[in-house]
Amino acid sequence: MTALLTSDQVVSYRERGWILLDGLLELSPDALRDAVDEVATWGDEGEWMNHYEMTDYGRQLARSENFTPFSPALFDLLRTGAVARVAGELLGEAALLYKEKINYKLIGGAGFSPHQDQPAYPYVTSVLSVMIAVDDSTVENGCLFVATARHQELLAQDERGCLAPEVVADLEWMPVELRAGQTLFFHSLTPHRSGPNLSTKNRRALYPTYNGISEGDLRDAYYATKKDIFAHSEASDRVQLSLIGDFEGRPA
Repeated sequence: MTALLTSDQVVSYRERGWILLDGLLELSPDALRDAVDEVATWGDEGEWMNHYEMTDYGRQLARSENFTPFSPALFDLLRTGAVARVAGELLGEAALLYKEKINYKLIGGAGFSPHQDQPAYPYVTSVLSVMIAVDDSTVENGCLFVATARHQELLAQDERGCLAPEVVADLEWMPVELRAGQTLFFHSLTPHRSGPNLSTKNRRALYPTYNGISEGDLRDAYYATKKDIFAHSEASDRVQLSLIGDFEGRPA
């Protein structure tokens, strides 16, 4: 099968810890928005997972996950299409979908503290994070900020599994704005953060995560572990979205 990336693009990713691609998706931006809109209407009675936050505009969806088995369009996009192929080229072997989520970040939605993804991913060591912009992602509505070329090791963490304050202060943060339909691939150790949505427009994004095929199909194990941990978690002043405490949203 013909490679989708050039050797220079692969080298750039390995040096920088992230790469932004355009024109990769099989769905148009409008079709992508329609598919995400459909997931948002499903409600809470199903095997998918919905999470909510309280904002100044009321209770809002913060995240949906475990939805590809029930959305043919998003199943094809994330499991069989070009996104998974590029993930494999960056991982150096065929890629399997480890988990998937929609972060809605609707108007007034909260941001995420500086962190690396790897501590939130049990069972895997070779793993790649991806962001697919459903809406334009800008500084005003809470785009990602990344630290380039700082993905060589797990950095010091705080008690929530986020980056320690002294690490955050030492990093150089760069905003990565995306147009709807663009795709950002980033290493699971690439430090990143995002602010709240202070604009008048939503900032929805798909976040599939992939592991190398040599580690096996771990998606079911991940979701079983997450549901068990969430079922036994104590109440907090923040919404729990992840296996680390990176989300800054208020409980709904």
